[in-house]
Amino acid sequence: MHIQVSAERHRRSKATTVIVLAVATLVLGACSPDSSGSPATTSVTAPARQAKLRITPDAGAAITPTTPILVTVADGRLNLVTVTNAVRHTTVSGAVSPNGLSWTSSEPLGYGSTYTVVAVAVSADGKTVQQQSTVTTVSPTAQAYPAMIPAPPAAGLTFGVGQIIGISFDQAVTDKAAAETALTVHTTPPQQGSWHWIDKNTVHFRPQTYWQAGTVITLDAKLYGVNLGGGVYGKTDRSTTYRIHDSWVAKADGKTEQMQILHNGAVANTMPISLGKDATPTHVGPHVISDKQQQVVMDSCSYGLCPPAAGSYKSTEFFAERISNDGEFVHENPNTVGQQGSSNVSHGCINLSPQNAQAFFAQFGLGDVVEVANSGGPVLPIFDTYGDWELSWADWQAGSALHH
Repeated sequence: MHIQVSAERHRRSKATTVIVLAVATLVLGACSPDSSGSPATTSVTAPARQAKLRITPDAGAAITPTTPILVTVADGRLNLVTVTNAVRHTTVSGAVSPNGLSWTSSEPLGYGSTYTVVAVAVSADGKTVQQQSTVTTVSPTAQAYPAMIPAPPAAGLTFGVGQIIGISFDQAVTDKAAAETALTVHTTPPQQGSWHWIDKNTVHFRPQTYWQAGTVITLDAKLYGVNLGGGVYGKTDRSTTYRIHDSWVAKADGKTEQMQILHNGAVANTMPISLGKDATPTHVGPHVISDKQQQVVMDSCSYGLCPPAAGSYKSTEFFAERISNDGEFVHENPNTVGQQGSSNVSHGCINLSPQNAQAFFAQFGLGDVVEVANSGGPVLPIFDTYGDWELSWADWQAGSALHH
């Protein structure tokens, strides 16, 4: 019995101990802020940072009008950006990025102008911040207008495989590399080509050999805002497209007094001709047709030979196609039909019979090629309309400011 009683007492004592420990645990738990026993803390929200705006370019040095104006914000979002011409009070278009963190102008500025830029941003706490700046653009001493060679064609007008394209500036260009960099020629199908400076105002482009029949050529002149040197800047951007038709090449031979007509490389016809006589020989080499008129007055005064000088002339000719600017044409001449095919008696032109002249006129047009051989004349100068094909490919490339 004594043992049993002691055992029961022992069990009660153990149970009481467990209850006391549990109560103690509850009391301690009620006094503790967390399970780690650390004191309770209160979180404090940091104040929102103020939005910071940046406008570029910075006020100061004048910029080119194609330099975009950029407004950016940190720690906030853009609410408003205006760019206003200080004199005309016109606004410059622009767009905010999808995330609201930047604004970029989307149109070129004007030369010699001042613009006021005002930007407003909103911080995370809703407070607004405003910043203002001034942007000034360069004032050129002159603006160079880029006339396209040939002029942008009317709808449906196509050109021959010898057509030279280019730009003629109305101001001298001293930074030729800058000008070339702003000019792009895209061809379909692709063909290698190069620029060549004819003079300080004129740059031409041609491929290594004649254009492929069916080529589409796009000339882009992104010249507005381009510094062409000497205080001259590009006046405007221009773009046009030229289409090349079938290959028509005439091969005139001063020894045989015959001219072969080649269509896409195959001989389609042969015509008796009369080239320039010994005193006025036809230039040798490739010529390109630059104009055609059913009737034209040919006047030797146009290249400096005026009456009463010996050899001067003035006459009306028909079915005439110009192949150089110093009086050379392919045209009808009934008066030399007897010499056509046997001797060269013209003032430098290629004479044809009325029938052959009309056939030639019907088929050949702008950009088509007339190659002259064995005429006894000098090489057609590169500056004489389209004497470009007289140069070798290496010499042609050497005339580019970007050729290395």
